[in-house]
Amino acid sequence: QVQLVESGGGLVQTGGSLRLSCAASGSIRDMLIGWYRQAPGKQREMVAQPKFDGMKNYADSVKGRFTISRDNAKNTVYLQMNSLKPEDTAVYYCAVPPLWGKGTLVTVSS
Repeated sequence: QVQLVESGGGLVQTGGSLRLSCAASGSIRDMLIGWYRQAPGKQREMVAQPKFDGMKNYADSVKGRFTISRDNAKNTVYLQMNSLKPEDTAVYYCAVPPLWGKGTLVTVSS
């Protein structure tokens, strides 16, 4: 079974940028891996999700700031996060449910 491992989280100031990576242990060519997040005391929510037609869904709160992309040759999915806000603080997961990574923590300081 393919395993997913996130990396790239950390502490960043408001307005800063981070790029998260999701490395898969096998081919992702036929997988629609998305990004999710869970903030303290809140439910997990979808952040960015690709679709089979090539379009991408983004949460309203991140539209225009976050971009999901992939490199099939590297079996890796990325989440570029720009103009970060304190409310983006959360554990970020990559997933193709029911397959989930363990998450990477992003903390945005005000």
